[in-house]
Amino acid sequence: MLENSSQLHSNYNEQGYFVIRNYFSDSEISSLRKIILKFHTLWKQDNAKFYQEEAFNSSLITGSEYLAFDDRLDLFNFISSKKIMAVVESVMLATPAFMNTQLFFNPVNRQQKDFWHRDCQYDYDVEDQKKVIKDTQVVHFRIPLFDELGMELVPGTHKRWDNDEEFNVRQEEKGRVSSENLSTGKKINLAAGDLLVFSADMIHRGLYGLDRLALDMLIFDSAGNYVDYVDDDCLPDILMLDKIDDPRLFINTLHLKSKS
Repeated sequence: MLENSSQLHSNYNEQGYFVIRNYFSDSEISSLRKIILKFHTLWKQDNAKFYQEEAFNSSLITGSEYLAFDDRLDLFNFISSKKIMAVVESVMLATPAFMNTQLFFNPVNRQQKDFWHRDCQYDYDVEDQKKVIKDTQVVHFRIPLFDELGMELVPGTHKRWDNDEEFNVRQEEKGRVSSENLSTGKKINLAAGDLLVFSADMIHRGLYGLDRLALDMLIFDSAGNYVDYVDDDCLPDILMLDKIDDPRLFINTLHLKSKS
């Protein structure tokens, strides 16, 4: 199942990410891909203009809008499977809770370029970003459904602030643009079956190209103030909870929402 859990925890603490190669079997990826492609096909139809002009990701894949009960149940069981939970618990020693799912793909608009960012920059000004990266973090668990170019990350930036080059590129200051290369960036190629775990608030960018279609599960520490980001519709209802083999991730979120 999972070897060297303590080593994974150490790698995440020091670098802000790690990769487990070939973690999922061909049949596991094939089953997951079938469900995700159902969602993606319907989402593209519903969001045709946005998809053609600027989209590079979607979210709320576990919601009820595009997937039927059985597909949602299969997806919830995958997200909370023993394989996933083993990795979640190796990274997050406190109580982990489910936040959302996202799907990343190539933009149709070829003028769009991949760009450096920290997830927190979309919710906080610069001074608050400096505080957020030192607090409880949200973690991405990324599963590529096809072989892809992968991600580029700046190791260690889940715990440290940007240097001058990183800040000017990421924030597009002093004539720099966010799609420029960074001298501190590290490219991580990904293949179907791999699992990439990384901090949402480290400096990173997805790399466009090939058949990019990657499912991200976002998990947060219950001590963090993130429950307001959770959409009710992307959580299982009581009937579905009873059919999930290990519903802890979702129960933790529902518990937090009941208190908020």
